Order: sequence, then structure tokens, then C-alpha cells
Amino acid sequence: MSDDLYNSRTNKSNGHSTKKRTEGHSSPKKKRPTSSEAIMKKKKSGVTSSVNTKGKSSSRKKKKKKKALRIIISLLFILALVAAIFTTIFIKTVNSMNIVDLNKDNLGITDHEELKDYDQYDKIKNIMLFGVDAENVGGAGRSDSMMLITIDPVHDKLKVTSLMRDARVLIDGYGEDKLNHAYAFGGPELAIKTINENFGLNIKDFATVDFATLPKVIDAVGGVEIEITSDELDDINEIITIYNGRLNTNTPTISSPGLQTLSGDQVLAYTRNRSSAGGDFMRTQRQRIVLEALFKKGLSTSPTKYPGILNNVLPLVTTSMTSSDILSLSKTVFSLGNGNLEQARFPLDDYSWGDYADDDIWYLFFDREVTKQQMKDYIFDDKSITE
Repeated sequence: MSDDLYNSRTNKSNGHSTKKRTEGHSSPKKKRPTSSEAIMKKKKSGVTSSVNTKGKSSSRKKKKKKKALRIIISLLFILALVAAIFTTIFIKTVNSMNIVDLNKDNLGITDHEELKDYDQYDKIKNIMLFGVDAENVGGAGRSDSMMLITIDPVHDKLKVTSLMRDARVLIDGYGEDKLNHAYAFGGPELAIKTINENFGLNIKDFATVDFATLPKVIDAVGGVEIEITSDELDDINEIITIYNGRLNTNTPTISSPGLQTLSGDQVLAYTRNRSSAGGDFMRTQRQRIVLEALFKKGLSTSPTKYPGILNNVLPLVTTSMTSSDILSLSKTVFSLGNGNLEQARFPLDDYSWGDYADDDIWYLFFDREVTKQQMKDYIFDDKSITE
């Protein structure tokens, strides 16, 4: 065989073989992943799925928090709106009172040197409550009832202290006279000055109600519960009968003794009774009982009824306090004393006596220095007393 023929066959054989190899390289088979690679892939896939789930859960929580926050904000807004409306109504109602200015320099306020031994005495608020028989409560008229309201956050107490109207005291510019005459001589300003100077107090404010308006105050709260004794019954009914004839009213008499709800006119007769045992001493106690009954009725009354009650009552009041003063005091009052009023009366029986003087006028004389000290100790130091 010649060399040319041999080379030709060899080339053909090599060419066929090369073609096959080339075709085999053009379509390589996919490389199968190893077991470790497959595990890693599954892990990565699982992490992604977990992240997506957590992301959705977190998104839902955020939406719930936002919704709760919106609800809370809405509730706070509603509460603030209600409070603003109530405060506006309260201030508007309080402003319907007859507000008078007092000359603070002319009230005979006991100075700091005399009261400095009483710890935090300046935090104790004293307000005089006058009940008068007069059409013009801002000036003329004797103070038929005088009660000191003490708001004491230092000892957590609410007190009402009656002062005997016939007590013989020194009235600036008028000499010795009955305590209740000070109001007739110079209105609330002179009355407060007389009480401060004779009893060592620091009263700066007052409220006055004409007794003629007392029935309206009582009826505005739906009457009050009072315990009527057998001794009082006939005397109270006699006063009711007299008033019915004089005022052309038809107030029912009280049928029997015991605890019962009295109307405004019945309460007025109850407070004016001086004929029963105890005379004027028991009369002042009845006035304190009525005040306590009013206070308790106020605590048990729904706050939603306050605007209506105040709207009927406050225009009947003359006072030196502003709406902001009263609002602030109201918050303090409802937080003290567990809803109880502690009661007292001065002068005490053991340090006072009745006698006639000045053309047979009856007075209640008393030991002034002892009584002054007793009152300061009771009001500012919460020392107990016995009537």
C-alpha cells in the first residue's frame, strides 16, 4: 500500500473520530448536585420562608398597635372634650353667683406670729357661711346663722363649726354687742373681721345665703334626710302652720318622728325651731345637721345632675370666691374626710354663760382668751373638744 493511500484512510478515520468527540462536547450533561449542596439549598429556602412569615407577623402587630393607639387617642380626646364642656358649664354656672370683693386688709386676719406654732396652718382653708334674714344679703340683715367651714388637707378633715349668734363680742367701731349684729352693721366684711379678731382666725372668704331661699336649695337636691325627735315634732309643725298662713303656702306637716326626707319648707321650719329643749344651742346644731345632710346628698348625687342643681342653687348665693377658687376647693373637698363632716360649736358650755345686760338684753358671755385658744387649737391643730 502506497503512502498516499495510507494517509488518506488515516485522515478519514481521524476526521470521523474528531466529529464524534466534537458533538459530544457541544451537549454536556448537567452536573448533579452533591448531597451537601442539596441540603444547603433547602436550608436557604427555609430561612427565606421563615423571614417572610416573621415579616408578615410583625406587620400585623404594628397594624394592631396603630389601631389601639388611635382608639386610645380618640378616647382621651373625648374625655378631654367632656371635661372641657363640664368645666365650661361649671364656670358659667358659678359666675351666676353674686360675687363681691372684700378688702383683705380690713378683715382682721390673725398674723403669722400668732399662728406660726401651728404646722402648715396656711394650707388649711376657712370659709364663713352666713345665713341671713334679709332681701339684700350683700349688706343689711343680721346673720341668723354663722358656720365656719374648714377644709383641712393637713389632717384630712372637713369641719363645720357653729358660732353662737348671741355671743357678746367686741365689734370694731360699735363696741360690745351680739356677734350676729356685726353683719347688719357692716355686711360680710365686718362680720369676718369681728370673728377673726375675737377668735384668732384667718378667714378670708365667705358665702351667704338668705334663709328665704333655703327651701329652693333643699328642693333642688330632692330634699334631705333628717331625724325628727318626738320633742321637736309639735314645735316644727307649729312653725309650718304659721308659715302656711303667713305666706299662703300649703306645706304638709310632719306626721311622726323618725328619719324621713323633708322638703325645703319643712327643713326651714326645722332650722328655725328654738322652742324645743336646748333653745338656741340645739338650733345651731340643727343647722349643722342640715348642712351635713346637704353635703351627703351631694356626694350621693350623680355628677351628671350637678349642672342642673348648681344652676338652681348658685344664683341664690353671694360670695367672695371666684369660679376658679370654687373649682379648686371642690376637688379638695371630695378627696377629704371620707365624706364626713366633723361638727363643733363655740363657745363651749363649760366656758360660757347667759346673762342680761344693757337694758335687759340677753347675751351669751364667755371666757374670751380660753375660747380663742380652744378654737385655734381645734381649727389648726385638730385638737378634740367636747361640747
